[in-house]
Amino acid sequence: MVMTSEADMQNQTERVAWDHSSRDEFVAYYAGKSVQPSQLQHFRSVRNAILRVLRKDNRSDKTYDVVDIGCNAGGQCFVWAEAGHRVHGLDVNGPLLELARKRAVEAGQVIDYRLGSATQLPWPDQSMDVCIATELLEHVSDWETCLSEFGRVLRRGGALLLTTTNKMCPRQCEFNLPLYSWYPARAKHYFERLAVTTRPDLANNAIYPAVNWFTPYGLAQELAQRGFTSLDRFDIADTTIKSKLAILAIQSIRLLPPIRFLAHFCFAGTTTLAIKM
Repeated sequence: MVMTSEADMQNQTERVAWDHSSRDEFVAYYAGKSVQPSQLQHFRSVRNAILRVLRKDNRSDKTYDVVDIGCNAGGQCFVWAEAGHRVHGLDVNGPLLELARKRAVEAGQVIDYRLGSATQLPWPDQSMDVCIATELLEHVSDWETCLSEFGRVLRRGGALLLTTTNKMCPRQCEFNLPLYSWYPARAKHYFERLAVTTRPDLANNAIYPAVNWFTPYGLAQELAQRGFTSLDRFDIADTTIKSKLAILAIQSIRLLPPIRFLAHFCFAGTTTLAIKM
């Protein structure tokens, strides 16, 4: 007779509680997308943008404790691990997490993958230097708790990278409907119900379609209340790889708040890099 320890029983209970597996189409999409060369290059550009900001604080010689919240199949974790950092990942999707673990073993990487919720992170206070949450906040109804949890696990001076919706822009990737960002709340609620019942294709077969819509300014205010100072996509843009015309545009946006405001209407998502003070 095999005895089950109390710890094993607790782990099994937590697994059942947090494992919100998605539709097969959703899993297959992210499993394939995460290993595409273009996607890995994007993850590396995100990593490099974070490191550029941290290097301004004279921390370039360090290896960092990095956590990716909503890590899917582990692409973001992979590029941090390949650079020698100590990496952790968390997701509610069991099949994608198992795939991430398998890929880490095949690559010879040691990555701490956990099944769990962004509203209750399984790591101690001030245990991370970098926290990444891409395309996550829009899907979690209790997004305020997520922000508080991200701040809790970050050390002072740590970096929080968020990408999410931008309701200023009429373009978006969450729903297959034109100008959806600008729909009134009642209309959005209607299509959200359709997406989780009879029309999952409307929201790309996601179990939890986007329910939150942010602006760069509103998100920065929320982060300021939690002790962060925020940089937007224009602040963290790498001008060393831009054309002269692009550099001039970015400099103008950085210097002139009205131009910055209008420029945000051109981007389907909100990108924020916040530093914990």
